[in-house]
Amino acid sequence: MKKNLFRLSQRPAPIRLGCFVLSLLGIWLPIAVPIYLLVDDSNLVTILTMVPLAIGFFLFLPLWGKYLYQQSQIFRHYGLERTPLNGVELLRGLAIGLITVLILFSLEGLLGWLVWQKPNIFVFRVVLEGLITSLGVAFAEELFFRGWILDELQRDYSPPVVLWANAIIFAIAHFIKPIPEVIRTSPQFFGLLLLGLTLVWAKRGSRGRLGLPIGLHGGLVWGYYIVDVGGLMKYSGQVPDWVTGVNNNPLAGVIGLVFLSVLALWMRRRVVKIEP
Repeated sequence: MKKNLFRLSQRPAPIRLGCFVLSLLGIWLPIAVPIYLLVDDSNLVTILTMVPLAIGFFLFLPLWGKYLYQQSQIFRHYGLERTPLNGVELLRGLAIGLITVLILFSLEGLLGWLVWQKPNIFVFRVVLEGLITSLGVAFAEELFFRGWILDELQRDYSPPVVLWANAIIFAIAHFIKPIPEVIRTSPQFFGLLLLGLTLVWAKRGSRGRLGLPIGLHGGLVWGYYIVDVGGLMKYSGQVPDWVTGVNNNPLAGVIGLVFLSVLALWMRRRVVKIEP
């Protein structure tokens, strides 16, 4: 067994990634398939299937680190440091992401591209739910993409290859869905790719800590959640959808890409400052 695991650790990154995913699916599918077959409520299906998948991932990672790489503190290795600095960076990233989204929508309001609406539900509830949801999503995705996958790629490839490979994997992973839905949401691809680059640079600029990427990712999701779920605005139709965002998603519009580009350049500049 140990010999097999050692051999796996010497295999190329795509093989290691594939073995991890297949092993995780082998544990998860026996739980997920009956749920998909027996439960009709799609929201309940998502909760009942994604929670076991997330738990399995978190439990599997320490075993992966211990038996493949002899690393007993794999989460710390991925950047989940329990330090004041990492916590401060998380809060800073959360603020940056939230403010970026709010400035984007405020600018669109000033230009007459959208009209502000009275909230359709209690705003404080939306803000709190959005914070919890966004941090949960950001934590899981950043540990997966900028933690585990990034680390596996870094073991085999140069920094530029790792940067682009990680961002492309991140973008493509968001299109694991039925073909009609893939086609409908395809304009988001370049926004997701740019976001993936931004988050890799955020981690590198933090010397490998995950606090800033988690906060930045969470802040962007949080800001959009507040505006969208809260029903705070409606597009006026003065400009085409490709400007404000196809399917009302800022990642699929020119204005969203401009704001993301500024954010990406900011994170890239932080990397340049710490490079020798």
